[in-house]
Amino acid sequence: MTGNVAIRPGRAYPLGADYDGEGVNFAIFSQHATRMTLCLFDDDGNEAINVALPERDGHVWHGYLPGLKPGQLYGYRASGPYRPDEGHRFNPHKLLLDPYARRLTGHPRWSASVFGYDVTAKHSDLTFDTRDSAQAMPKCVVVAKDDGFDWQDDRPPETPMSETILYEAHVKGLTMQHPRIDRPGSYAALASDPMLEHLTWLGITAIQILPIHAFVNDEHLIEKGLTNYWGYQSIGFFAPEPRYMSGGQEAEIKEMVRRFHGAGIEVILDVVYNHTGEGNHLGPTLSFRGLDNLSYYRLAESPRYYINDSGTGNSLNTEHPMVLRMILDSLRYWVETFHVDGFRFDLAASLGRTAHGFDRNSAFFQAIRQDPVLSRVKLMGEPWDVGPGGYQLGAFPNPWGEHNDRFRDQVRGFWRGDPGLVARLANRVSGSAVRFDHDGRPATASVNFVTCHDGFTLMDTVSYNQKHNEANGENNADGHDHNASDNCGIEGPTSNEAVTALRARRRRNMLATLLLSQGTPMLLAGDELGNSQGGNNNAYCQDNEIGWVTWEGADPAFLDFVRQIIQFRKSHPILRQKRFLHARERLIDGVPDLFWRKSNGSLMTEEDWQDPERRHLIAEMRTASGTPEYAALEYAIMAVFNAGEALTVDLPSPREGWIWYRELDTADPSLGPFAVTKPLEVHANSVVALILRKA
Repeated sequence: MTGNVAIRPGRAYPLGADYDGEGVNFAIFSQHATRMTLCLFDDDGNEAINVALPERDGHVWHGYLPGLKPGQLYGYRASGPYRPDEGHRFNPHKLLLDPYARRLTGHPRWSASVFGYDVTAKHSDLTFDTRDSAQAMPKCVVVAKDDGFDWQDDRPPETPMSETILYEAHVKGLTMQHPRIDRPGSYAALASDPMLEHLTWLGITAIQILPIHAFVNDEHLIEKGLTNYWGYQSIGFFAPEPRYMSGGQEAEIKEMVRRFHGAGIEVILDVVYNHTGEGNHLGPTLSFRGLDNLSYYRLAESPRYYINDSGTGNSLNTEHPMVLRMILDSLRYWVETFHVDGFRFDLAASLGRTAHGFDRNSAFFQAIRQDPVLSRVKLMGEPWDVGPGGYQLGAFPNPWGEHNDRFRDQVRGFWRGDPGLVARLANRVSGSAVRFDHDGRPATASVNFVTCHDGFTLMDTVSYNQKHNEANGENNADGHDHNASDNCGIEGPTSNEAVTALRARRRRNMLATLLLSQGTPMLLAGDELGNSQGGNNNAYCQDNEIGWVTWEGADPAFLDFVRQIIQFRKSHPILRQKRFLHARERLIDGVPDLFWRKSNGSLMTEEDWQDPERRHLIAEMRTASGTPEYAALEYAIMAVFNAGEALTVDLPSPREGWIWYRELDTADPSLGPFAVTKPLEVHANSVVALILRKA
């Protein structure tokens, strides 16, 4: 039914639906539409009013409706040319989501009506479909700018990157099987008392949450009885994902952030601005495609098709000023409205792409760098995509941190016993300076990890030689084939005590390497508990026991070790310096800040570095130049990474009044600190850390 309403011109700013206390202003961008129709729905989801937005300033359509209030359901229909060969895919029969919507009522229900073309036709997307999609689409919801939430003098922890311990987690996956949590799977559960107790006890300073922007459940997954679990198919960059709301209100997210901040934990959001959930040219018309396909997406030379640097069907066009504005507005919204402390950008190389390829000085990077809000929060990204020249590790500008997959692969390979990795491990332990030490970047720019959501868990890395993704319904063809994993002799779970002991030590070795290395460490939620996904290294569609973290049956000794190694890092500033260690003389005493030693105490030679049979690395790290305040606390840390047979290590003679203390040993983590006055016996396959301090 079409209603008669008196719509006023309104204004072009702000974009989205803006309630001013007396009515709602609607503003939406489309450069190529010929008409923009606002659709209002009643509480039952029935389309009650259609009204064309009366004004257009530049490419922003707008209008004002007095009397409307928060809670009003709405969407859009955009008219214009349907000429896929020219990049245009307007179809007014399709209800479209507002890119600036602050809340959505749910998810699209898959049917032929949500596609702009006739899915049964021979020529596919060149046809035009006239079925109405409104009943299959979620609706946008008008949200008040001020919901009255009491932030109670909330203050962001503002933890320096040098002191940051990241913990990557999924809202539902981390909480669903916790035995003491109410409303599991929700934003409220993530910041519940049991979770805060666990994270603070471990020593975590920042929780990095997998996507909570509203996202699409892929049709091919629904047909298999699966779902989009991870959430990397965003369809709304301002709307929170509704499936995690136990109460249906955004205040639940604010309460989550406030509680984390109260515990001294920052909140980092994993965000997906490189593509949307609309897929390729055969995908549905849900929002951006129908509003202005030619503006929102990067199109191929034949504009019927999409540039697919994301590997998921499309790539957002960050070179368009209004698309870039949308991304920046979205980021600021999450910082200013929800008080989040930073972002991890999925496939971030795509955001720096121009017509000429990746550019670290692209409009996206420059806009963030000068932004008074975004330039002060934590910014981290995957420095790659799947397009040409997409691997850009180390190429991002300040102040970005980059997820360092070389660290993951080479640390795993070293502890698996791969030959010739000692020199590469040395590079990773010292902050991957060869990649990051330029343009004034700090050592914290390298975000180090041995596991993340994408791939094996830590337990599976030591329990499986091969991936086991059969539950994904793709005949085990999906997921990475190269995992640098080793099952320690038996594939999968086992009660063999020798194998389980070896697996536990190797897990300790990898986490010790992570926490003893320069850079910013990131742990995967559940690794501290021994969580397994049954060898599934691509659990993106497993919203079940495969993808959820298992809390029952955790090894308390291993859990204690994880806390011990985190506390060790936090207690020793040498391990978390901003400046790179380069074996240069320090300003405070003229002694170099980094030594690479052999087991007899002498320095490594070029021949030693090239020896493929060498299985151990000994690093002596000292305070970086210009930080004399640390010298009174500790003079040096020596870390021995031994993936080979047992070693006898001659320690360098300390200066008078100082002595070496062995503080950490993965072969026997329960053994307390003790002074070392003779050659140190290092067990096979172990990590040892010593501190040189005043006797």
